[in-house]
Amino acid sequence: MTWWYSLVSLLPFEWAAPDTMLFMKNALLAVLVISPLFGILSTMVVHSRMSFFSDALGHSAFTGMAIGAICGFQEPTWAAVIFAILFALLFNVVRRRSALGSDTVIGVFSSTAVALGIFLSTLNGRSFTKFNNLLIGDILSVEPGKIGVLALILALVIALWVLSFNQLMLSAVHPALADSRGIRVFWQETVFSIAIAVVVTLSMTWVGLLVINSLLVLPGAAARNIARNMWQYHLLSFLGAVCAGVAGLLTSYYMGPSAGASITLYLAAWFLVTFLLRKKN
Repeated sequence: MTWWYSLVSLLPFEWAAPDTMLFMKNALLAVLVISPLFGILSTMVVHSRMSFFSDALGHSAFTGMAIGAICGFQEPTWAAVIFAILFALLFNVVRRRSALGSDTVIGVFSSTAVALGIFLSTLNGRSFTKFNNLLIGDILSVEPGKIGVLALILALVIALWVLSFNQLMLSAVHPALADSRGIRVFWQETVFSIAIAVVVTLSMTWVGLLVINSLLVLPGAAARNIARNMWQYHLLSFLGAVCAGVAGLLTSYYMGPSAGASITLYLAAWFLVTFLLRKKN
């Protein structure tokens, strides 16, 4: 992390001075890693019409945190990651084998996950208050080790996009056609779901469960308003997420509100701007 602290010290902010406020520098690095992940994944979430899937995954991650706490794990986040991955796999299996629509299956899984999480967290009269921080999040508490994990996931997601972007898009737009061309749609969807599960779970404690779904919807939705081709669509989603992430973090530092809420409001403003531009065109 020394190289990062040296680089940040070149910025014209008081918190960027050498050997001061390392928590803010860690938070900035986390934003620069998380935002691209949300920007990239958002395009597939919007394109696949799976906007509420990430919300359901957030609920499953909350349940995983409760399970980890009950089992006495020193770091319950990893229990949440495992539970979210299993949740995503089970969701894909049920959606694939059921005649129900995706929105209905998501509703079933989401309501079950949140009920199970509340049940476990309040079992035997336990207080729910210790989980309140998951609802709002605190990006200033980010640890360098988890930033490294997210950076690795970012590299893997980019590699996935480079190697199988066309297959992912065709699977999302026309699953039957993708199947006829030899594309394993189930596994494409499964890898995509696992990527979202891991990203949502690891970033939930920093961004907040209440707004994390919006970070996976707004970048892609805003980009889709004005993008004229697929390249612009992904680039605008990526840039919108990064700019909103940095602006939201600075707003949180100087004005005191939640970073997750600030980032979401910037993305909402960006969506409004692109919507107005779309109407004019």
